[in-house]
Amino acid sequence: MTTPLILTPGRNPDGTARLVAAGEIDMSNIGSLADALDATSGPLVLDLTAVEYLDSAGLSVLFAHADRLVLVVAPLLEPVLSVSGLAALTTVRGPDPDDAPPR
Repeated sequence: MTTPLILTPGRNPDGTARLVAAGEIDMSNIGSLADALDATSGPLVLDLTAVEYLDSAGLSVLFAHADRLVLVVAPLLEPVLSVSGLAALTTVRGPDPDDAPPR
């Protein structure tokens, strides 16, 4: 059974590619996350503020793209990214109203 994960692509006001993820990221759905990351070239802002769970399979997908990601996270995920070492390889920051997707 696949865990629900919603991926919404878009662009920041400055034109940088943006991908918003909502739900849980785990072994059952990392294929869709990997496909979405692979479909976008260049720098990418990955908004994980609505992600409630991230397992090691999800981390492995993020590690593969760390050199081009800016991760936007809620405080819940910060320890996971720190302990895993991913925070040392990419930019990790909290939400910024300036890069919110248009409504």
